Amino acid sequence: MPSPITLEALHILDAIERRGSFAAAAQELNRAPSSLSYQIQKLELDLDIMIFDRSGHKAVLTAAGQLILDQGRLILNATEKLVEDAALIANGWELDLTLAYDGIIPAPYFFPMVNALGEQSKTRVRLQEEILAGGWEALQSARADLLICPRTELVPSDVKTEVLGTLAMIWVAAPTHMVHRRRGPFNDEARAQYRVIAIADTARDQPALSINILQKQPRLTVSNLEAKTQALLQGIGIGTLPISVAQPLIEQGKLAQILDTDYKEVELLMAWRRNTLGKAKTWCIQYLKRNWSRQVI
Repeated sequence: MPSPITLEALHILDAIERRGSFAAAAQELNRAPSSLSYQIQKLELDLDIMIFDRSGHKAVLTAAGQLILDQGRLILNATEKLVEDAALIANGWELDLTLAYDGIIPAPYFFPMVNALGEQSKTRVRLQEEILAGGWEALQSARADLLICPRTELVPSDVKTEVLGTLAMIWVAAPTHMVHRRRGPFNDEARAQYRVIAIADTARDQPALSINILQKQPRLTVSNLEAKTQALLQGIGIGTLPISVAQPLIEQGKLAQILDTDYKEVELLMAWRRNTLGKAKTWCIQYLKRNWSRQVI
């Protein structure tokens, strides 16, 4: 049976191909060129395979040698990742961290946190958009480690929560929408006359929730905030948007605030399960507390 290929041999082969010669590879690896030649010749003897064609002025990889190099680089990359992952775990950092956030919160609000965490750890971060009950379900089922969402009436007993700030919401429609030509207050009876644009709850097993939707009101349900915004811009219906999203569009004349409506501030919570708390999650919790404390988005 052929001897196994060592990681040292793969590193040598990789360096020779990248640097273009045995001498340049030897300089990079701080080895004598003769040492590299010996290792490659030994590998060829052990495998009974010609890795380099030496018939010309310069040794070039054979087809078999190229295959060993290509597959060997996958092994080297996997080995490097294995060592990094083991070091993360050994030092108490999670390999992966999933932060679920309600879709009414613009994702760019989390980018500074991701960058700052990257300076502390190589933990891989996933930003996962959820809607309404879907966020709580993701947290409970361990599909998410942290959750940022509007406050709800009931919070599971094994979940710790912290108030982060508030999200200002505003009723809007396209300037040409008929809602702007109505008379009288914008009460439930008036609202029921117009199609509302809603974002679908992402819960898989729990009962879906709805906000600002009347039972008999016509509606269009979309999958995310971007689609809702586009539907509002095209005059398909009415709906609420975060003020940070709506205000620039109002200033550009693309949307208009519905008369007889006020901003509504929604309290934002950060939630996590009490029984799982690694370094990355702890760091993110502290970061969000410092930087989002009572912030109005």
